[in-house]
Amino acid sequence: MEGQGEFSGEQEISSIESEVPDITEQKIISLAQAKPKGISDKDITAEIPGLEPAQKAATINKLLTQGYFDLFKQGGTLLYRLKDPNKTKSVKGADNEEKVVYNIIEEAGNKGIWIRDIRFKSNLMPTQLNKILKSLETKKFIKAVKSVAASKKKVYMLYNLEPDRSVTGGAWYQDQDFEAEFVDVLNQQCFRFLEQRNETTKNCRGGPIAARNIAFASSKEVWKFISDLGISKVKLSIEDLEMILNTLIYDGKVERTLSSDGNNLYRAVEPLLSPPGLISTPCGVCPVRKNCCDIGDITPKKCQYIKEWLE
Repeated sequence: MEGQGEFSGEQEISSIESEVPDITEQKIISLAQAKPKGISDKDITAEIPGLEPAQKAATINKLLTQGYFDLFKQGGTLLYRLKDPNKTKSVKGADNEEKVVYNIIEEAGNKGIWIRDIRFKSNLMPTQLNKILKSLETKKFIKAVKSVAASKKKVYMLYNLEPDRSVTGGAWYQDQDFEAEFVDVLNQQCFRFLEQRNETTKNCRGGPIAARNIAFASSKEVWKFISDLGISKVKLSIEDLEMILNTLIYDGKVERTLSSDGNNLYRAVEPLLSPPGLISTPCGVCPVRKNCCDIGDITPKKCQYIKEWLE
């Protein structure tokens, strides 16, 4: 019984000793939270005077390995600065190689980074890197996004980030395909709104200059008109509508000016010259019109585009 009592006492002491590093870690983390600019070895010693140098070094190394602290020098003194708790939590449980890859992807932001660049920066073998990326994707730390700039390549970014427009193509792309019909519909509706605005100036009694000024509409007004129509499945911004309005300017259908507060104003205008008939037909933009003749596979009689246009 005595032997059993001694054993249980030793077991209790061992259990208490195993808890000491956890308490020490909490004290060091609390000290770092109180001093966000960084803490030194002297600060730790002053906070925990009974801490042995070997135990202090082991605890600090453990916290550094787990990603709680950044290590840097200031005025010849080594300081430990607490990292952002959200970032610390996000990579908790990952090994050192995963943390390296995670940090590289994190630096890329919402524009993402190609696997080739990750391999170059991490100096990891392709097989090993693929395994790490798959692990981080499974844990939902990162995600792979297809880029419109290169259809066969994916970029990696943090899981909770919204991809940049340069990656997704913005509202004009769906699954890497350019939505030409959607852009055409928006183009027509924006021009229709500005034409209707022109109609309201016919009864203006303030003269031609006043009528011209009334015909202008801001991009915000055009955006509200398109939003109220409900023709877009995606949420469009004012900048998106300004891109559409710019295409109308290039077509000579709309003119733009600046208001007194610096905002863009748009007005539908009559083209100086009507477009030639050839441009309005499919032949005007046909890529194989040079091969078109009376005989062969490419002839006006066999052209399905002319049939559709005539109908």
